[in-house]
Amino acid sequence: MLVATILSELTDLLTTLIGDYGLYAVFALMLIDAVLPAASEAVMVYAGAVAAGAFAGQDVVLFGETLEPGLPAYLGMALAGTIGYTIGSIGGWWIGKRAGRPYLERHGRWLHLNAAKLDRAERWFDRWGNWGVFLGRITPVIRSFVSIPAGVFRMPFGPYVLLTLLGSAIWAFAFAGAGWALGSRWEEFHHAFRYVDIAVAVIVAAGIGYLGWKLVSRRRKPAADAS
Repeated sequence: MLVATILSELTDLLTTLIGDYGLYAVFALMLIDAVLPAASEAVMVYAGAVAAGAFAGQDVVLFGETLEPGLPAYLGMALAGTIGYTIGSIGGWWIGKRAGRPYLERHGRWLHLNAAKLDRAERWFDRWGNWGVFLGRITPVIRSFVSIPAGVFRMPFGPYVLLTLLGSAIWAFAFAGAGWALGSRWEEFHHAFRYVDIAVAVIVAAGIGYLGWKLVSRRRKPAADAS
């Protein structure tokens, strides 16, 4: 009950910000989401609904010019989300590279990071390499915990930005498109997607547990053979 209340209040806050500040709010919220979870799916779905003209008095304005509801407004919202997320991701990569793992293990709680999460991120990058960035950007839950570890593990900047931009564009345009198609019924998709979040979290946790078990088994086997 408490979680549902918190999620409802968060959604109300996000929709108010986007309703008041349009694509500028989308840009800022997606920039934050690149480092700290900020409900990016709700941001982009609602942005798409606003772009469709679903809510009276909520126009999409860029540098004083009102974008027509429909395709122009949709492109504006989706691009704002893509660019904001990419810039935020660059900032996260820089934080990870400059701070380094020891510092983040001690103080990473302010960024929702700790030694265990960094260990999981390292296994993710070991498994997928550079493509771990792209896969992370289009995977619920994981997408907000890619930027800083990518810097910690010294992923090359060029491929990192390119794969982040590609994954961010797919995410932003797809979710804004869903909101554009649903219009005022955007919350139907938003509520349904919560179950996807939960399912992905369970699958990721199970996968990490399996990898941990395999690692422990490999370490125990040489010890048993030696004895």
